[in-house]
Amino acid sequence: MKPKFLPIPAVILMTIAARSAEFRFDFGPGETMEGCRQVTSASLYSKEAGFGFLPGPKVDDVAREFPNALTSDACTSSSPFLFAVDVPEGNYEVRVVLGNPIGASDTTVRMGTRQLVLRNVAGGKGDFTRRSFTANVRTPEIPGGKGVGLKPRETDLARWESRLTFEFSGSHPSVAGIDIRPAPEATTVFIAGDSTVTDQGAEPWAGWGQMLPAFFDNGTAVSNHAESGLALFSFRSQRRLDKVLSMMKPGDHLLIQFGHNDQKDRRPGSGAFTTYKADLVSFVKAAREKKGFPVLVTPMERRRWKGDEPQQTLSDYAEAVRQVATEEKVPLIDLHAMSLRFYRALGPEPSKRAFVHYPAGTWPDQKETLKDDTHHNAYGAYELARCVVEGIRGSVPALAERLREDIPAFDPASPDDADGFRLPPSPSAAVLKPDGN
Repeated sequence: MKPKFLPIPAVILMTIAARSAEFRFDFGPGETMEGCRQVTSASLYSKEAGFGFLPGPKVDDVAREFPNALTSDACTSSSPFLFAVDVPEGNYEVRVVLGNPIGASDTTVRMGTRQLVLRNVAGGKGDFTRRSFTANVRTPEIPGGKGVGLKPRETDLARWESRLTFEFSGSHPSVAGIDIRPAPEATTVFIAGDSTVTDQGAEPWAGWGQMLPAFFDNGTAVSNHAESGLALFSFRSQRRLDKVLSMMKPGDHLLIQFGHNDQKDRRPGSGAFTTYKADLVSFVKAAREKKGFPVLVTPMERRRWKGDEPQQTLSDYAEAVRQVATEEKVPLIDLHAMSLRFYRALGPEPSKRAFVHYPAGTWPDQKETLKDDTHHNAYGAYELARCVVEGIRGSVPALAERLREDIPAFDPASPDDADGFRLPPSPSAAVLKPDGN
């Protein structure tokens, strides 16, 4: 008689895979700290190794005589550089040690497709800073069915890879150590949205969703499933909502912001107060069925002016979101209203500073002027993320508890000075406009 083999529950398989995804890295050419894997400038990524530097600028090894093996050396560069580690889908607690043993350092850390986690961490010669955050990894696969219907321009983006991709940038980016361990109990903030929210893959484009991780404390991961050109109905038809629900656990949150592309829906009977509202309700109910907490976000406005007053192009869709929030008793973040206050504070011409408006030659291979009054740059996306954070503080107390304690209050009528805003650009740039308008 053949022996019977009982199926292994998926949760056990995930736990086994997660345990094998614990890593400790010591960067630099000196003595390697006990229990760590050494990473030097020669540690190029390969499938066999499962980690290493990705192709890009030259990375330098630096070292000094010092009793602490971890902070006696580091890897640094004069340009942004990428480091990748293969891991299964899930949340991971990441601890980084940033600094340079022989010189000053200035490091910004992004994860995946340009998700901001640490901004402008500076230190003098021999100074090291330890920071922790939680990052999310996902793949297009959905258990028991077809995977997410990715667009062609998504297939080479880090956000869909089974790996943690670190981007180190700044005037003197430098890393001495990285610890990675699975964080299955971490809270996940999922985001469903369009091009104004998504993790844009290249400069100068940016969505507020890719800035949001920088505002959360360790123990909370952001999984941004927004994609350019999508409406509520296409987000669902491409099985992106199914993917979110397959990953969601009780207590997770789902931020939902659509409207720009729903407005262009020409199906019979479509509109803000018909199909759009019905689709919003279906998203809310789907999240609640998984014991998650939906949060509705009104769509921010486009850049339109009449004299000194910003104009509204999405007022019906913003009002529809407000109605659903009231009718279904869902927390509301009124980004539509806050964006108008933000634009008004900047003024008609200066408001271009928050959008993709750049003369020819500003970015590599940019032969023509970029003029986009829908999509934001890093400054605009960061300010809108601050608006969302204020909305969380006011409307989502359970999530507000997970914000970093050092995040100051923000009034969109008194935004950060665009001239003083500093966020080093990512190494990738593209002049191709994102889908949607």
